[in-house]
Amino acid sequence: MSCLKAVEAGVDIIDTALAPFALRSSQPAIEPIMVALRGTSRDTGLDLAQLLKLGQYLESIAANYRDFLDTTRLATIDTSVLEHQVPGGMISNLVAQLREAGALDRLHEVLEELPRARKELGYPPLVTPTSQIVGVQAVQNALFGRYKMVSSQAKDYVYGLYGRPPAPIDPEVQKVVLKGYKRGDKPITCRPADLLEPELDKAKEATKNIARDIGDVLIYALFPTPGMEFLKQKYGLQPVPAGKS
Repeated sequence: MSCLKAVEAGVDIIDTALAPFALRSSQPAIEPIMVALRGTSRDTGLDLAQLLKLGQYLESIAANYRDFLDTTRLATIDTSVLEHQVPGGMISNLVAQLREAGALDRLHEVLEELPRARKELGYPPLVTPTSQIVGVQAVQNALFGRYKMVSSQAKDYVYGLYGRPPAPIDPEVQKVVLKGYKRGDKPITCRPADLLEPELDKAKEATKNIARDIGDVLIYALFPTPGMEFLKQKYGLQPVPAGKS
């Protein structure tokens, strides 16, 4: 409904998905929107038959991702998103985490906890990486007790290493999260990047016998362990595992 009203208001582009995934936790389905606009001044000109064919293909491979689907309810579209406001990709991760922990039946508790934890953490935006920080913390709060377990990323966030949150963090939560934190219990007020030490020279030294250009150095700097393994395989110093190329 929001996308259709946006089109009527003159928006240029909307983000949609094919029905097999859209009619769950992804973007709105393109097929009904396209048909609703057919014959109007905003007609997309897309071929419905071709879109349906693509949808059939997705249906044929969707079973491979069944573990990421929320099977705790009959409805495939979660209208409670109007309250908990958790984006689709984040829902998929929560479902996978809870299924792995054998606690998928407690998804409703996590969805109730999530808005509360997000408020206490200063309303971080629900996009990567802060969406995952809040999501993991909500799972831990629901399963083990509120802030009984806190991830290292959540501690870094509360300390200020992800920047200043949109709203103040709850003082009591801040106190609990930063208790015993290796960097201290007082959040920083400076620009987080100002705390970083120069790393490029160290990366150049570590790769001096293998890197052939700055791209190789940067691969190692970004991903030290898998990056070094990749470089060794790239230059024939280590065999490529079977099945990989």
